[in-house]
Amino acid sequence: MLMLRKICLLLFIVSLFGCEISQEQDTSPVRWYKGNLHTHSLWSDGDEYPEMIMKWYKENGYHFVGLSDHNILQEGEKWVKVPDNPIRQLAFDNYLKQWGDDWVEQKEDTAGLFVKLKTLAEYRGRFEVADSFLILLSEEISDQFDGKPIHLNATNLKELIPPAGGNSLIETIQNNIDAVHAQRDATGEPMIVHLNHPNFVWAITAEDMKALRGERFFEIYNGHPAVNNYGDSTRIGTEEMWDLVNVHYIEIGEPLMYGLAVDDSHNYHNLGLVYSNVGRGWVMVQAEKLHPAELINNMENGQFYASTGVTLSDYQADDQEIRLSVETEVGIEYQIQFIGLKKGADKTDVLQESTAVKATYRWTGEELFVRAKVISNKLQRNPFRTGDVECAWTQPDRRSVAVAK
Repeated sequence: MLMLRKICLLLFIVSLFGCEISQEQDTSPVRWYKGNLHTHSLWSDGDEYPEMIMKWYKENGYHFVGLSDHNILQEGEKWVKVPDNPIRQLAFDNYLKQWGDDWVEQKEDTAGLFVKLKTLAEYRGRFEVADSFLILLSEEISDQFDGKPIHLNATNLKELIPPAGGNSLIETIQNNIDAVHAQRDATGEPMIVHLNHPNFVWAITAEDMKALRGERFFEIYNGHPAVNNYGDSTRIGTEEMWDLVNVHYIEIGEPLMYGLAVDDSHNYHNLGLVYSNVGRGWVMVQAEKLHPAELINNMENGQFYASTGVTLSDYQADDQEIRLSVETEVGIEYQIQFIGLKKGADKTDVLQESTAVKATYRWTGEELFVRAKVISNKLQRNPFRTGDVECAWTQPDRRSVAVAK
């Protein structure tokens, strides 16, 4: 009997530790996923076939992409003409060579050569790999008011959202934001909407953005050459707009606005400053797994940063401090700035800066929000503007306010 009890006790201990080991093995480590939420194809005004675009992103280290064409989803039947110019003819030849006659549907008549575009449902299975590459159904909702373009990207949609219109610029933006939120509420599916390139033809100001409700994301960096990321001698750039909007949101108790970097690529065959090229801006999202709900939830919690080339090897924030480390390159120098709003101030300031590759900012209790910017001296390979260097922006954090309370 004593021996039997010992055996039972031993089996219990083994099973107990076995369960603990199993639980540890099931716990997925948090990692960084690279993605772009704004780009275009031949489904609207891009100049490349969607499969070739997905191939580029996947081969260049991206984990997720939202192919967001204007007021259309990649559904149904759409034929496009192959233009009569050498570059686009070569693009078609490369597409045909890559995918073959069995895949590429084409027809020719007196008007020229036409190709049937593949839908997302048709090509998705050729690219997606669990926890490696994900495609999100997206749309660039393209509206206007009084001649000013109003564009918002909706990510992880279930149905097309037509432009909502409105009786003013702000109302038009708000109506489109509300339409995305309505679909999210109706379907129960996670979705985000973000305001695109506010300085595109100077259409949207910081004052306009301050009036919005329920908008948590906008583009602080957009790689399209017609977007005025840096402002001009009389109008502010998007980074300054970002801080002004968040100063206002703090005052009225709205959740903070988060910043994205995107390439907004339209041109895949001609490279240069006058073209909207692939790979100029992206986001890095911290998550346990590559899944739409996980990505969107973590982005809404600010667990991501925007980049035009700088990579962070680590970013942590708690009730005591913010810590970040830069993934370094030989011969490249970095500057880390902690930018924030202090109590009683009406604008942000650089609260601390360092030329080290690791930096820590300790909360004092006086900050209303703090974000970090990392600036390298490495020139971008294919820049938005001549002389641009690689940068990264973390999201504003309000932890100091919670600690103070």
